[in-house]
Amino acid sequence: MKNIRNFCIIAHIDHGKSTLADRLLESTATISKRDMQDQALDNMDLERERGITIKSHAIQMRYVHPDDGQEYIFNLIDTPGHVDFSYEVSRSIAACEGALLLVDATQGIQAQTISNLYLAVDHDLEIIPIVNKVDMTSAMVEEVQDQIIDLIGCSREEIISASGRTGIGVPEILAAVVERIHPPKGDPEAPLQTMIFDSMFNSYRGVVAYVRIMNGTLRKGDRIKFYNTGKEVLAEEVGVLRLGQHETQKLSAGDVGYVITGIKVSREIKVGDTITTVANPCKVPVKGFEDVKPMVFAGIYPLDNDDFEDLRDSLEKLQLNDASLVFEPETSAALGFGFRCGFLGMLHLEIVQERLYREFDQDIITTVPNVPYYATDMKGKRFIVHQPTELPDHNHLESVEEPYIYAQIITKPDYIGNIMSLCLEKRGILIKQHYLTPTRLEIIFHMPLAEIVFDFYDKLKSMTRGYASFDYHILDYRETDLVKLDIKLNGEQVDALSALVHRSKAEYIGRRMCEKLKELLPRQQFQIAIQAAIGQKVIARETISALRKDVTAKCYGGDISRKRKLLEKQKEGKKRMKQFGNVEVPQEAFLKVLKLND
Repeated sequence: MKNIRNFCIIAHIDHGKSTLADRLLESTATISKRDMQDQALDNMDLERERGITIKSHAIQMRYVHPDDGQEYIFNLIDTPGHVDFSYEVSRSIAACEGALLLVDATQGIQAQTISNLYLAVDHDLEIIPIVNKVDMTSAMVEEVQDQIIDLIGCSREEIISASGRTGIGVPEILAAVVERIHPPKGDPEAPLQTMIFDSMFNSYRGVVAYVRIMNGTLRKGDRIKFYNTGKEVLAEEVGVLRLGQHETQKLSAGDVGYVITGIKVSREIKVGDTITTVANPCKVPVKGFEDVKPMVFAGIYPLDNDDFEDLRDSLEKLQLNDASLVFEPETSAALGFGFRCGFLGMLHLEIVQERLYREFDQDIITTVPNVPYYATDMKGKRFIVHQPTELPDHNHLESVEEPYIYAQIITKPDYIGNIMSLCLEKRGILIKQHYLTPTRLEIIFHMPLAEIVFDFYDKLKSMTRGYASFDYHILDYRETDLVKLDIKLNGEQVDALSALVHRSKAEYIGRRMCEKLKELLPRQQFQIAIQAAIGQKVIARETISALRKDVTAKCYGGDISRKRKLLEKQKEGKKRMKQFGNVEVPQEAFLKVLKLND
């Protein structure tokens, strides 16, 4: 065990984690030159296309120390940098003893750098600070080193200068991992105590669980038990994670590897669960990471209702590989049977949609994303509201609370005016602002989560030319003036188009939705009234005029009363048609209305 080192790489998005991981794999000859490619650990097409890491990736390397010739086993976990995937980072950190903290020499410390560092410090990880991209012409090495010293209180000598592109500093990083990160603690003879930190589904072998052995030894053929579900199975195969899966006879305390049990039902294995042996079980489960708290909710429905069960299977298999996805069945009058899914943010929602399409061939419809609210009725009963139909009538409501976030923005002083106006427009409350360095400013806002769900991040990036970084965490729930905005077609309410909005924005959103529906709905033989209403009060209206046949075309000359008689008869017919006619919202029109914020 004294020759094992478990560590992860943490940083803000686009600070060069995957590129540095490539150089570490090259220098330890874990991957041959022939098999080497950029972002070697990112095995999803989606990750390569976008140039971001979506999943944590574990790999084992063997390193021979140049001074004493000793061989060490390194278990490296490359983590994502985007705020939406911080749950992946927290799970990786729970399986490690140390972390490489990467800071881009051209950009300096950014919001997610600080956020991920705090996660690592909470788990008592040994931090090795690294300034990456030092070979760039715009690198500000000394300035960034000063920022790191201010942040973690280390000495300048402890900071390693590196470049993931050229390989500068890689030998120093490997030596520092051996010298600074302590080997794992644990007793190979104790009862087996194993934490599942990730899992994936293999069509032939079933569920593959990625594990970190805390105590004891896991052998091939052992009868094992899952602590939370109580399921007992046989460990059909155990092994370590190199570029592929390499089978071994056993995994001991301190090892990171995988176990295959032949379980085909995805809900029987939970990420975060503890594995122990049936013969000699451990007394307590591993204290790993907390349950995920999704903060953006959206309905996902199959295009064809017959595909409902296929969609359920696809979501269960995807949940194995993405433990932060939560879902439960729901029905909608407009869309039929589907699922209410919880996501960590809008990028997470986008990635899940894309993965469902690419990996499971699912054509889906996604409803307007929203956030959870708490409502209190007149009897004092407090309950959670996920969608507009769950909110009681205004007369029966005492109060409604919405989630607020602690938003941290780090930017250059040039863009402070733009950022202030954007945050205030989104109902933000300025808490403080201070200079980290003469050229870097930190601004803290308290903001409603509902306001940042749609386009906040994109607007922030475009108005600061990509220089501002943004991170947030949930603060609390605060009372708000929330109203349910209903859309009515000829007096009939369309449930699927209802939305929960702040009263100050209700009229604007209502007017926009009515205008959009007027453009999208096909004309009928009768007049259609499109109304946006709060309760009984109509706040916006548009009218689609009726298609009109020229019934007087066959009248030529003669008395005007003949024409009038035909027009009156047509008018009566249209009146009767309006009473019995239904207005159907076509699927394409429905989807375009939901994309109102685009």
